[in-house]
Amino acid sequence: MSAGTTTAPATALGALLVILAQVGVMVLLAPVVAGITRQTRARVEGRAGAGVLQPWRDVRKLLAKRPIRADGVSWVSLAGPIVLLVSGLLVAALVPLVAAVPLALVPDDLFVVVSVLLIGTVALALLGLDAGTAFGGMGSSRHMMIAALVEPTVLVAVYALSIPVGSSTLSLIVTARRDDPASIASPAGVLAVVALVVVVLAETGRLPVDNPATHLELTMVHEAMVLETSGRDLAWVEVGSWLRLAVLLGLVGNLALPWGIATEATIPAVLLGAVALVAKVGLLAVLLGAAEVGLAKVRLFRVPELLAGSFVLAFLAVTASYLMA
Repeated sequence: MSAGTTTAPATALGALLVILAQVGVMVLLAPVVAGITRQTRARVEGRAGAGVLQPWRDVRKLLAKRPIRADGVSWVSLAGPIVLLVSGLLVAALVPLVAAVPLALVPDDLFVVVSVLLIGTVALALLGLDAGTAFGGMGSSRHMMIAALVEPTVLVAVYALSIPVGSSTLSLIVTARRDDPASIASPAGVLAVVALVVVVLAETGRLPVDNPATHLELTMVHEAMVLETSGRDLAWVEVGSWLRLAVLLGLVGNLALPWGIATEATIPAVLLGAVALVAKVGLLAVLLGAAEVGLAKVRLFRVPELLAGSFVLAFLAVTASYLMA
């Protein structure tokens, strides 16, 4: 199939199969991805590590505990963790992870996916503000500053990949890149993927933008927003954050290595796509954990410079796409 052709939307049963497969795989895989990055980092640093299943143990422990909330908090502290989790599940259903087929019931358009991501971003920021602590407000303000710089880069980078396809539908973009391997190594394709990698690091709070292992109040971003969250609420926040990381790694993996993803909504094809997704995300998680050992967190006022650089890469990718069209 050429880049300019389209695929007939899957039936309702096929769409349901793909959605259940993607959400199910991501729910099971997301904590493991966090565990792989931690274990890889520990091994590279010469430590034994807690094992790749430790995040699952942490979630099980947190789910058994009653959340303790500060006095005077509003309904935001009740709804924030759930909204973050639901937004992560929605993104897992929308992004073409296991199958790259147009689904009539699933609008996997770029703008829809970015909007759902933004809902989770805002929910997490409001959660940090609701308790009224200094560190929560500081983390939320930093979080929204990063989000304001990240979202345009996502739109421009994926727009660069959509130009040869003529559509902003992510499934069509992934399918076109799979059917045209030359586009993967093209200047536009490489620049756009590199820009997306920087965006994923910033959006998910990884080094060099944020240090997920830190508890130093003056430097942390994500941890500052969840300091007042505990018990089941903290479990939902952690799982929602891990889902966002796993889904974005899966999207980058499918854009960089689009092979193995299902092109039809059948059980054998979906199973093969699930295996390919696990392999890609696992490999990227290992690379992420190993790379973080050699990275240092940049100063806060340097973060806009880093994200501006990623936006320039995305803009150059758009320019290259038009020149090569």
